[in-house]
Amino acid sequence: MPTIHDVARLAGVSIKTVSNAINDYPYMRPATKQKVIDAIAELGYRPNLTARNLRSGRSGLLSLIIPDLRNAYFAELADSVMRAADAQGLSVIIEQSGGEKDRELALLHSDRAQLADGILYSAAGLREDEAHLLTSVSTPIVLLGEHILHGPTDHVTMQNVEGARAATEHLISLGRTRILALGARAGQTDGSAGLRLTGYMQALDEAQLPFDPALVVDIVGWYRFTGADAMRRILASGIKFDAMVAFNDAIALGAMRVMQEFGIRVPDDVAVVGYDDIDEAQYSLPTLSSINPGRDEIATVAIRYLTERIASEVPLAPRDHLSQFELIVRESSR
Repeated sequence: MPTIHDVARLAGVSIKTVSNAINDYPYMRPATKQKVIDAIAELGYRPNLTARNLRSGRSGLLSLIIPDLRNAYFAELADSVMRAADAQGLSVIIEQSGGEKDRELALLHSDRAQLADGILYSAAGLREDEAHLLTSVSTPIVLLGEHILHGPTDHVTMQNVEGARAATEHLISLGRTRILALGARAGQTDGSAGLRLTGYMQALDEAQLPFDPALVVDIVGWYRFTGADAMRRILASGIKFDAMVAFNDAIALGAMRVMQEFGIRVPDDVAVVGYDDIDEAQYSLPTLSSINPGRDEIATVAIRYLTERIASEVPLAPRDHLSQFELIVRESSR
C-alpha cells in the first residue's frame, strides 16, 4: 500500500507539502499542488483519515435526525444529504426519532451525537415555543423542517405555503372547483400540514372559490395506507369533488389506488397533485403531478451551513434558507 513518503518521492516535494495539499492548504502554488494530486492518483494513495481527524479533533461524521425513513420524502432527503456530505469528504449517521419530542431530545444529547461534528435535525416533536431547549446542545446544529422556524441556529426548509398554493392554482386553471385538501392536521397551523393548508386556502381565496370545510380531510401519518383509508371514508361519505391536492405523494398514491378501485378515472373525473416529487411519482399509473420542493438544494445548503458552523471559531448568527420549488405536471392532472 503506498504511503505519504511514496507520494512525496514521486511528486518531488516534502512530506509536509503533501500534507498541505491533502488538507487543502490555501497558500500553495497551483503547480505544486497539481504535482501532488497527480502522484496521489498514479499511486492510488489513500490518506489516513483517522489520523487526520485525530489531529484536527474532528470525526468527519455528521448526524441526521429525521422522523421516519418509511416516509419516502425523508428516505430520499437522507440520500440527498449523504451525497452532499460525501462531496465534502464527510459521512452521515442516520437516526430516526419517530417524531417524538423526548426521543428527539435524547438523540440530540446522545453519545453518538457527541461523536458527530455536527447535527442536521428535522424537528417534528419539538415545537417553536420549545426551541430554547436546543441551546443546551453543544454540537453545532442546522434545523430542517417547519416546526421550529425561528430557532437559535440555521434553518433550511421548503416553501410549503407557496408550493401548495401553486398546486391548487394549477387544478383551478383546469376548471376544477371542488378540490379536496388531503392530509390536514386538526388544529395545526405550523408544520407541513398547517402551512400547506394555508397555501390551499390562499389559492381558493384568490380564485374567489368558496371554502368548504368538508373538503379538508385530516390524516395522521402520511403513508400510502393512510391515504387509502382516508379516500375510502371520503367515498363512503358521498362528498363530491373533482380534484385533489394531497399534502404528500404517498397519501396521493394510496388515495388514487382506491379511486381507481371504485371506477373513478384520474384525471378525467378527479385531477390529482401531490407534494414532494418522490421517485415513485414518475412511475405510478397514471404518473403523479407533484411539487418538487428542492430536496437536493435543501441538502446542499444544509451541509454548507453546518460545515461553516463547525469550522467557525466564533458564534454565527442564525441564517434562514427557503429552497426553490417546481410544479411538475404529469398525467394525473393533464
